[in-house]
Amino acid sequence: MVQKSPLPSTPASGLSKRLVQHHPKHYCGVFGIHGHPNAAELTYYGLYALQHRGQESAGIVTTDGKTFNIHRGMGLVPQVFTSDILHRLVGHTGIGHTRYSTTGSSNIVNAQPLTVDCAKGRIAIGHNGNLTNAAQLREELEASGSIFQTTVDSEIILHLLAQPARDGHESALIETMRRIEGAYSLVILTENELIGARDPHGFRPLALGRMDNGAFVLASETCAFDLIQAKYVRDIEPGEIVIINSEGVHSIQAFPTPRREAFCVFEYVYFARPDSNIANRNVYKVRVEMGRQLAREHKIKADVIVPVPDSGNCAALGYSLESGIPFEMAFVRNHYVGRSFLQPSQFIRDFNVRVKLNLIADLVRGKSVVIVDDSIVRGTTSKARVTSLKEAGAKEVHVLVSCPPHINPCVYGIDFPERSKLMAATNTQDEIRRFLNADSLGYLSLDGMVAATGRPKNAFCLACYDGNYPVDYDPATDKHIIERRRSRAGALTSELEASLRQPRLL
Repeated sequence: MVQKSPLPSTPASGLSKRLVQHHPKHYCGVFGIHGHPNAAELTYYGLYALQHRGQESAGIVTTDGKTFNIHRGMGLVPQVFTSDILHRLVGHTGIGHTRYSTTGSSNIVNAQPLTVDCAKGRIAIGHNGNLTNAAQLREELEASGSIFQTTVDSEIILHLLAQPARDGHESALIETMRRIEGAYSLVILTENELIGARDPHGFRPLALGRMDNGAFVLASETCAFDLIQAKYVRDIEPGEIVIINSEGVHSIQAFPTPRREAFCVFEYVYFARPDSNIANRNVYKVRVEMGRQLAREHKIKADVIVPVPDSGNCAALGYSLESGIPFEMAFVRNHYVGRSFLQPSQFIRDFNVRVKLNLIADLVRGKSVVIVDDSIVRGTTSKARVTSLKEAGAKEVHVLVSCPPHINPCVYGIDFPERSKLMAATNTQDEIRRFLNADSLGYLSLDGMVAATGRPKNAFCLACYDGNYPVDYDPATDKHIIERRRSRAGALTSELEASLRQPRLL
């Protein structure tokens, strides 16, 4: 049963913020390379290819076998790194990370890769994903004397790796993976090794590649291999650890008993670049097939198919190919948009709506239009697109979405908001259609979306659509949970200190 609530309003003070959050935020991108004299430069290019996965901060750590060289900064990859900085990052092995915060605030302290100096030597880590038992593990570690410098769950993994292990290095890796829960694809750097690891459910992608000179590469997506001319070797398997050193690649399965596979289907829908391959399937082709399936499920008589660029391009093309209705790029995206600091006014509100996508009115005037997007989360910008089309003279506007309605938050690393802020969770489909002012609204079915991937339904995490979470989690968990717990602990400490300072009657 759909829980109903009032449709979202658009007050002036909140409009521009919601427009920025039209699509779910990406999680992170990780990259690693072993055995190349210019490890820093190649890591930079790898992160450049993975920039779409995170735009808040970026970092690189390299080693020459003796020392770690580190640079992290806030902003996009080319803003964080200059030629001089890259030349100072000497080493033949390195890891890199580009971040959007899924646990912990967006600030330089939380930028990755994180590093630690311990009895085992120096260790650095880059993490893509979200731990569901982070708060519990952090409390346990702090109770045993661990001191944390950040509020990110990734630092918990670093502390676990740094603890003494009875049976050596590999044992520590396996024990760490068995203690952490949730989603994680990791790149880990020691003074002599590059290590990759993937959670036992395989929520997040991680691939292995190799360069012509023999250097091995790890990356969140295969598009990073293309940029540095590395050849794809294979995906890292769920629950697998790969240790890469001068002897080659050594593989360990940390979970001998297979767990339920739960790859995030939204990688195919939206997050991954269309030129990446995941599980031997090209993302572009999968999205085109999602569009074809959308046309089979929603037959609409229309004059033109218009995508919301760039995320709706492939599905709109697929719909056009299947239906025979012409495809037009009627919305033109401005890729160089900054943030507006002007105070809200009617002019600025209109500017914020139109600045990212401008409409070519001649392509839609007097026509029945099908507009295709990858998702509707809050609905505000989708409404703006429908309004733009109708103001330009479109006769009808039909909205199609190349995935099912999002009705549940994600706890595994996508910044979907709480359920109350997801439009499809609190409103019926017809209520959403009326809010958008669309003539019709259609979503791709769950079975249709899965069929387009060519993989079985039980290979995916579909929790944001069906509410079946593969890994248990604390319902109070969100990206700021560690900070809130620390704030509460600080408040209790202050209250205790204040009470101790009060004079007492004897």
